[in-house]
Amino acid sequence: MAGHSQQWVPDVLGEPFEQLTLPLGVDGDHGPLVATVVRSIPNPVTTLFASLRDVDVLYVHGWSDYFFQAELARFWNSRGARFYALDLRRYGRSLRDGEQPGYVDSLDDYDIDIEAALAAMGHGTAADASSRRRLVLLGHSTGGLTLTLWAARHPGRASALVLNSPWLELQVGAIGRQALAPIVEMRARIDPRGTQPAVDLGFYTRAQDEIGSLPAGKERAAWRPDRGFPTAPGWLAAVLNGHRRVAAGVEVDCPAFAMLSAHSTPALTWRESMTSTDSVLVVDDIARAATRIGRLVTVARIDGAIHDVFLSRPAPRAAAYQALDRWLAGYVAHAR
Repeated sequence: MAGHSQQWVPDVLGEPFEQLTLPLGVDGDHGPLVATVVRSIPNPVTTLFASLRDVDVLYVHGWSDYFFQAELARFWNSRGARFYALDLRRYGRSLRDGEQPGYVDSLDDYDIDIEAALAAMGHGTAADASSRRRLVLLGHSTGGLTLTLWAARHPGRASALVLNSPWLELQVGAIGRQALAPIVEMRARIDPRGTQPAVDLGFYTRAQDEIGSLPAGKERAAWRPDRGFPTAPGWLAAVLNGHRRVAAGVEVDCPAFAMLSAHSTPALTWRESMTSTDSVLVVDDIARAATRIGRLVTVARIDGAIHDVFLSRPAPRAAAYQALDRWLAGYVAHAR
């Protein structure tokens, strides 16, 4: 892998955010691949006695998404943690002209992106373990699935795993997934980057717009389209393989905290309840799947939360931060 050809530069979110482009090599006929890591570092003087002063957080976004949740970074910074967010290859800040947005053949391919970000954070595999700061992984939706599988394959690297509505099971459940998988895998072999019927009707974006939790600006249209990126058979096969691994049981080797909405609303037609429920995933299935990722898993169901619990209305959002704060106090702050 090439070294970092660039330096930290100001990010689109403005101060205190900075970004670093991470070269990932060349993708066959599709040109150079990059990932982008964004950071927000708290003042070391004001956080000298903060509870998470020795913690580095790595956040990974979901499908058809990128990092823009400045409030989430402030939450961690205010407790002393350094906050880093990774825009994976072909997403957000890392999306280049001519690339198929979000496409990947295997979720394991993201190991390269994650390792590049960790190296930039000082958490490379060769780092001195005795002096290393603690690593907390924070994943939303598909990013939660990706980080869960990464942690299970890299035991001992992370001190904690925090999941925000992780996509741990397909919306049709285990039986539906098992029925669909052979068809999807066959299409993935024949035409991995082909088109599939659109499944996102824009209701989740509409719910967020009603709440007022989405960013303004030109980046949103390109990096987070209202109806999501078009999906491809190769990508869906990669996700289904991840679901299969979770269903069989994995061990993330650290305390895990999964936050979910209390309820789901099927995304078949617009309903006002979509502004206070998860209209993307079936949360009961996700809660069950979360129990199969490790020996120590806490599940918090947030009443009134949407799919990204930190973009919910003020009351459920505050409840989510309070639940996270209490969990961190028990499993991270005093676990040095």
